[in-house]
Amino acid sequence: MKKSLFSIFALMAMLVAFTSCEKDEVENTATVEMAGEWHVHVSAMINGEEVDPDWFGDGNYNITTSNTAANVANEMWLVDATCYYFPYQVRIDVNPSNLTFNSATDSENLFGGGNYGGETVTISDGKIIKNGATTPSGMPADYIEFYVSFSDDPFPGAYGVDAKYKVSGFRYTGFVDDE
Repeated sequence: MKKSLFSIFALMAMLVAFTSCEKDEVENTATVEMAGEWHVHVSAMINGEEVDPDWFGDGNYNITTSNTAANVANEMWLVDATCYYFPYQVRIDVNPSNLTFNSATDSENLFGGGNYGGETVTISDGKIIKNGATTPSGMPADYIEFYVSFSDDPFPGAYGVDAKYKVSGFRYTGFVDDE
């Protein structure tokens, strides 16, 4: 009896061991090349020239790009939840073959709040350049750049800056030296 119980236990242990070794194939999202966390800053522009590399005084901070629930290659989310003055979340159209992106003009800001909440957002001339940046630690990283404008932005009229701001930076590395 003990021998048959031992045999049954050994057989069950082998079955568990074999089935637990099976690995599911993990697939990437449709926007894997463009999705990520980015370490950026916001610059003010006058006549298309950068005049203030930290317009809102936020310093460098992180934004994210990620796939939508549809997981298709031609659209993503762009989320800037850190910027104090104009946080935004907007769906952007992407072209993964040349790593460019834009939003529709006056896209709804889905972030839902902030000091000027309810505005619409326009993202233009977005691009990602593979290994196009050098991080503060001296390592190469992907570069991101785009222009953002807001429908209810009071700063252009008050300060004479362009109605769009340049957002640029590099793919977040997580290394302390790159903060």
